[in-house]
Amino acid sequence: MGQYVALARLDAARPPRVPPERRYLARTADGARTVLVSLPARGADPARWAAEARWANQLSQPGFWPVAELGGTAAFPWHASPYQPVLPLTEALTAHGGPLPEGAVRAIGAALAETLASAHVLGVTHAGVCPAAVWLTAYGPLLAGFGTVRAAAPDGTRRAGRPGVDQESLAPEHLAGGPVDPRGDVYALGAVLAYAATGHAVPERSEIPAGLRALVSACLSRVPDGRPEPAHILAELAPGAAYGTLAAATEPVPLPGRVVAALAAQSAHVLAAELPAHPAEVR
Repeated sequence: MGQYVALARLDAARPPRVPPERRYLARTADGARTVLVSLPARGADPARWAAEARWANQLSQPGFWPVAELGGTAAFPWHASPYQPVLPLTEALTAHGGPLPEGAVRAIGAALAETLASAHVLGVTHAGVCPAAVWLTAYGPLLAGFGTVRAAAPDGTRRAGRPGVDQESLAPEHLAGGPVDPRGDVYALGAVLAYAATGHAVPERSEIPAGLRALVSACLSRVPDGRPEPAHILAELAPGAAYGTLAAATEPVPLPGRVVAALAAQSAHVLAAELPAHPAEVR
């Protein structure tokens, strides 16, 4: 990975949901800077992945994980961003020991809905929302994995089973190869809320907390036009919240104590980590 030496994988070896990319905590060889580095999923098309990384590098969208640096070769592209303590939503549920409390799900969902609302107004479709692409920080969630669905396969090609694609978060029309559009982001947000609230990839409707059930069901409508707009989702999840304050991630979100502890433990581990004498092969 160029000047960077991998310290550890960000995701567990066998996460419960498909991560959109291979993601590593890494450091410069002189030890001066720590970063998060992402590479294409194994078997993914590196050219399509790199094209989405270039788009992400040009975005300054609040609530999106920033892509600060591009590198590598045509066959082995990567991108990097300055490190901050972060847990994929999948790892946060593992740290918590199960689904998150409804209050935390609402806060996370509201911030994500505001992020998507502001992106869609600008004509930007994230096309990669899924539980493993939601990165939790102490100040709220950020969306990584920009463009995963577009990178997986061109329009007109089925995307089922493609590397890096979380099939349970993919809208039916996109799974079948239909054009990617903002309504698919809403479907994926519904899948994220369902997962965060139940811990299951495909929960029964009765498992979803009653206060979230109708909204999640609407997001997961198989009819694209039946899904709510992100602004409506925001209003349902955080009534009275001032628009433009959540995605900016300037105030802490109510994360469970064990998730906060896991973020702190990661930060301490990274601070104490020494560069390996014999760097392991990136896999």
